[in-house]
Amino acid sequence: MTWTVTEKRTLNKQIRKLPAKVQNLLVALEKDMEVNGPIRGEWPNFSALSDNSYHCHLKKGRPTYVAIWEVKNKEIKLIEVTYAGTHEKAPYRNH
Repeated sequence: MTWTVTEKRTLNKQIRKLPAKVQNLLVALEKDMEVNGPIRGEWPNFSALSDNSYHCHLKKGRPTYVAIWEVKNKEIKLIEVTYAGTHEKAPYRNH
């Protein structure tokens, strides 16, 4: 059974402002999570932020772009991407 990956409602506007390359990497990450689940150790700088929250780098350099996601429900396999954008503005403290 595959995972369902959603995006936080407010994230859509934020994603459209990202460079096309970063948007494409986010789509690739979401497809990877649909097939393989939330633990994506092969993505750059992947780490757990808390029990059910994770992050990785989408693009290194200046600026660095990151994605943050949460496992909302393990039983029905639901993941929600809560942030995609620059490393400097990432809401790490909220997780």
